[in-house]
Amino acid sequence: MSNSRPLFAVLCLLLAVAFAASPFFVEGFAGFDPNQFPVPQDNPPVQPEGYAFAIWGVIYGWLILGLAWGLVKARNDGQWHDMRKPLCLSLLVGTGWLAVAVASPIWASVLIWIMLLTALAALFVAPVANAPWAAWPVGLYAGWLSAASCVSLGLLAAGYGWMGQDTAGMVFVGLAILIGCFVQAALGRAPTYGVAVIWALIAVVVANLESTPLVAYIAGGGALVMAVPTLKAFRAL
Repeated sequence: MSNSRPLFAVLCLLLAVAFAASPFFVEGFAGFDPNQFPVPQDNPPVQPEGYAFAIWGVIYGWLILGLAWGLVKARNDGQWHDMRKPLCLSLLVGTGWLAVAVASPIWASVLIWIMLLTALAALFVAPVANAPWAAWPVGLYAGWLSAASCVSLGLLAAGYGWMGQDTAGMVFVGLAILIGCFVQAALGRAPTYGVAVIWALIAVVVANLESTPLVAYIAGGGALVMAVPTLKAFRAL
């Protein structure tokens, strides 16, 4: 038995708490300022409606509860340890993400992709047992990051004039759908991943139905497609 397992159990929980507390130390952040980009991003189509970001409250709370449960009940478990190692890195990067986002959308985008890739690494090795405490909260976290990381690229693409806002919305909402469907189908469990992606896509529909209907239709269609592997994962419970 590795002596590092209890240490990682404690560290991962502490990082989850720090991650949840980070918004209190970055005052007034409500998304990127439109003027942080050379081409100001006012109401970009790639971005979900604001209410969708409330999912962070669920993510923070569930990660803390799950990792606290794991510390008490599975501190020496090998599968939990395998999950905790990449998750620690993701949470560590996430703890500083808001402070970076205020200063640089480019670096914020780099960091959110690191958060995503390490969260996915944690999700794919998460214990099959004790899923409500391990795979499910990590799945919700990774699912939201899958959408958010594509949003960040869409903002950069339009904000630096590489493509128009509508085109960026179509391209990067499409990318989020592709990533989401691939991950949920390959994973075959943890349907919370798909739920988070669908939540984001529906919020994109709400944000664009009147102003940019083509992006809304792509997001709505993607949510329907995403429901297929997500429902399969629910049936596998």
